[in-house]
Amino acid sequence: MADVIALVDDLFFQVKLSETARLAGVELKMATTSEAFLQEAAKNPGATLLLDLNARSKPLDSLGKMRGHHIIGFLSHVQTDLAEQARAAGCDEVMPRSKFTQELARILRESKRA
Repeated sequence: MADVIALVDDLFFQVKLSETARLAGVELKMATTSEAFLQEAAKNPGATLLLDLNARSKPLDSLGKMRGHHIIGFLSHVQTDLAEQARAAGCDEVMPRSKFTQELARILRESKRA
């Protein structure tokens, strides 16, 4: 069972997430499409979901189908309208990508299942 599932289609950011998860001892599943993300979320109830709100596969459309998970979305700090839409659609936390990157190791450690 994965501790964390991430929807990220940026290759460089995928590498950063994967390496940070490895160092934190966290099981991470990566998805590059909303469909793959939803499938992984369904197979891993209770996993923390990390959602790049700028992913090309329209991640906001999938939020309503991910109940029962802790969902953290990240985006550019200037996208205040998108942040509000994400909160309204079901994101538990929405943060700028810079803050998300700074706190990534902590977020991953806190997501690790016992």
